[in-house]
Formats: sequence, structure tokens, C-alpha cells
Amino acid sequence: MLFDLFKAIVLGIVEGLTEFLPVSSTGHLLLVDHFFGPEPEKRAFWDSFAVLIQFGAILALLTIYFTRLWNIALGMFTNAHDRRFVIGVLVAFLPAAVIGALLHGFIKGVLFNVWIVCVALIVGGAVLLWVDRLTLRPRYHDATDFPLRTYLIIGFCQCLAMIPGVSRSGATIVSAMLLGADKRSAAEFSFYLAMPTMAGAFAFELYKSWHEIAAASPFIVAVGFVVSFIAAWVVVKTFLDYVSGHGFAVFAWWRIMVGAVGLIALALMK
Repeated sequence: MLFDLFKAIVLGIVEGLTEFLPVSSTGHLLLVDHFFGPEPEKRAFWDSFAVLIQFGAILALLTIYFTRLWNIALGMFTNAHDRRFVIGVLVAFLPAAVIGALLHGFIKGVLFNVWIVCVALIVGGAVLLWVDRLTLRPRYHDATDFPLRTYLIIGFCQCLAMIPGVSRSGATIVSAMLLGADKRSAAEFSFYLAMPTMAGAFAFELYKSWHEIAAASPFIVAVGFVVSFIAAWVVVKTFLDYVSGHGFAVFAWWRIMVGAVGLIALALMK
């Protein structure tokens, strides 16, 4: 029990710190979980745990953006701009909702693989470095002003993050920047899109894995949830200001380092 509690705290910290950074929270969780040691009898529980504690990060985002979200929610009935943005978020969310539901078994059964995670981290880091060094001329400086077509394309690009190690926020940020968004608005839209995407993944995973969670330990999930909330709150409060002034290079190099070290460690463990 104490080992599971310690593991839940560590995974909660990792989830909260990485969920909204372009480094792949799922990839980091899978790697940390793997190097904790094999627990075949609990494999299904910890795989579900990694998805369920994401809701703690969502709540952190909701507390920080509550006033803005409330104003948009009220405004969508009377304000065309707010209404178009809500439609844009839903349009961006739709591809992941459909593809995620259809491929849920394949994603967890095949793609949740630490070797795939390490390779995806390295490739994604290289892509992030490339985009960060491009001389882009942003046309959009507000996440609520993207064209509907841009929202849809970002939504399809987000589906790449179903491969653990790609990063949901990384895929949305990179695609938004290539489509004309500046760094800050691209990162902020990844926050907005995270809310329905992660909430949907949480609800679906809870429905599919309720018996495993109930039989194992709801308390362990609750601990991971709370820790994830606290860590994510700190990240969200600082991330936008950081990327606006410094870009994404530090996250790209972190991905490459973790992926490379992970591959070496996996090869030595064979």
C-alpha cells in the first residue's frame, strides 16, 4: 500500500508538471511507471490511472480560466464572436473524440509501449526545435480569433498525440503556429482544447475501467488526482509567460534527452 501511495504521488507530480507542456505527459507517465518495476497483475490499473489523474490537471486549468470561460459561456448566446469560438473548440475536439473512441483498444493495447514513447519523444523534440527556429509571421494573436478551418486542422493534428510520446499540447501548438498563430495564442488554445479532450478521455476511461479502479484502490487514484491538480496549477500559471519570451527549445531538448536516455536504459535492461 505504501509503495502504491508513493508511486501515485510521483505519477501525479509527473502528470501535473507535463500535461500542458509540449513534452507528452502520457509518455512520461508510461516511462516512469515502467521503471518503477513490472507489476503484471496491476498493469491495467496503472494504465487507467495515467488517464484518470489527468482530470486533476483539467480542474487546475478550470480554476485559473474560470472567469474567462464563464464569460464565454454566457456570451455565446448573445455574442457572435464567443459563439464562433465555442463552435471552433468543438470542431477541434471532434476528430479526437471519434478516432479515440474507435481506436481505444488499439491505442492502449499496442501504442502504450515504452519503446514507441522514446522514439516519439526524440522525433517530437526535433520537430519542436525546427518549428521554434522558423521565421514565422503570425497572423493570429488571440486564440479566440482563429478561422474555423484552422480549428479543424488543429483538431486532426491533435490526434497524432494518441501515439504516447507525441504530446497533445505539442501537436496542437506546432500545428497552430504553422497555421499562423503566435506562440502565446497557440499555447493558450492548447489549454482550451485540452478541457473537452481530456474530460472526454477521463469519462471514457472511467466508464471502461470502473471495475478495475473500484477493485484496486479509489484512494490511490484520488491521491494522484490531488497531486496532479497542484502541480498543473503551478505550470499553467507560468507557462504562457515563459514561452512568449523564450520559445520551446528547452522543452525540445528535454524530450530528446529523456527519449535517448530511455532507449539506452531499455536496451541495457533487455
